[in-house]
Amino acid sequence: MTKTSNQMWGGRFAAGPDAIMEAINASIDFDKRLARQDIDGSRAHAAMLAACGIISDSDADAIRKGLLTVLSEIETGKFEFSKALEDIHMNVEARLKEIIGEPAGRLHTGRSRNDQVAADFRLWVRDQIDAVDAALVALCRALLAQAESGADWVMPGFTHLQTAQPVTWGHHMLAYVEMFGRDLSRFRDARERMNESPLGAAALAGTSFPIDRNMTADALGFDRPAANSLDAVSDRDFALEFLSCASICAMHLSRMAEELVIWSSAQFRFVTLSDRFSTGSSIMPQKKNPDAAELIRAKIGRIFGANVALMMVMKGLPLTYSKDMQEDKEQTFDAADNLMLALAAMEGMVKDMQANRESLEAAASSGFSTATDLADWLVRELGLPFRDAHHITGSLVALAEEKNCDLPDLTLEDMQSVHDGIRQDVFDVLGVHNSVASRTSYGGTAPAQVREQIVRWKGILA
Repeated sequence: MTKTSNQMWGGRFAAGPDAIMEAINASIDFDKRLARQDIDGSRAHAAMLAACGIISDSDADAIRKGLLTVLSEIETGKFEFSKALEDIHMNVEARLKEIIGEPAGRLHTGRSRNDQVAADFRLWVRDQIDAVDAALVALCRALLAQAESGADWVMPGFTHLQTAQPVTWGHHMLAYVEMFGRDLSRFRDARERMNESPLGAAALAGTSFPIDRNMTADALGFDRPAANSLDAVSDRDFALEFLSCASICAMHLSRMAEELVIWSSAQFRFVTLSDRFSTGSSIMPQKKNPDAAELIRAKIGRIFGANVALMMVMKGLPLTYSKDMQEDKEQTFDAADNLMLALAAMEGMVKDMQANRESLEAAASSGFSTATDLADWLVRELGLPFRDAHHITGSLVALAEEKNCDLPDLTLEDMQSVHDGIRQDVFDVLGVHNSVASRTSYGGTAPAQVREQIVRWKGILA
């Protein structure tokens, strides 16, 4: 397949671009990822042109068949991309002309590369949102399986990475389901908002040809055509919103990755990660490193960076299209690739990891984790103001530290030395299992609440 220098500018320019201009101007090295979307858009456009009587049915049929041939060549690796032809649109159109001849020149009637690339990129981002949606659902289901298996397992809940109160393993897993569930909602909202077709906006002002924009919108699965031609070709909010949603989701992934790094350490031993998502050391044979979690934590920066980069590209652009907007794709592609990789790796780690019930319970029982339960008991049973109960509990914690024991290990006499109204039944609230079982408020850590939330989320994700 022979390629010639790009003649799309017609007679306006006497000489072609030199090597430096060609290098900075060409986008084919990365926008070839839009090939399927570009061909889908062109097929829809050609069918509409024929339906509106703008081109003949025979030309439309030749274009359709030729575009399918081009797509097959691309998908089988037989297509030769040319940097001289700048981008995916001109590469496809040039090859189409080689295959079908003159009818190929009629394909671009009533459109511009401006609305063409806006449609292609929007279709690509929409496809990516659908892939992220499926990955988030899979991750949430893996977390739900973990929550269900350990709905009544106790573990320490933390603030400031200090032991705070006992919670259940299931409750902790469900916290991430809530986070990723919000991510799922954000991506779905973004998809609905972006699902309108730029095709027919042409360069910026629409077209004088009697086109049917609703027909092309319907053919490509859009809900509607974009209502303003200026905005249609210059809008990249859909990519920015995708990157914004991706950044928040990535932050959640990074937080969980950090916990897995901590939990799998010899100092915690809360979880054991599978060999599939761990590596060893070249010098220390005992090491089992949580590399997948660490790489998720690191790759997240690329997603944040892509979000900021595209904001910087768009922030100073007047309406409508500027060549700056060619820089919208590389960072979006990279962010999408890394988000999908991170989601897949996290799902794999969550599905494979083994929670160490004994270590979790031992940690939950240390660090005076039931101090709040003791303070609540003083308020509930003795009628003390909470601030007084807080002070008494603090004194009992100090006494336990002095005796090098935990609160349940103090004797009744020890407790009565701080407040003589304390009774034997106070010990009923000091066990970690009693503590979590008592947290029955909606959204609390009690196993019964955890199981209710599991049922709720299974319904949401069904």
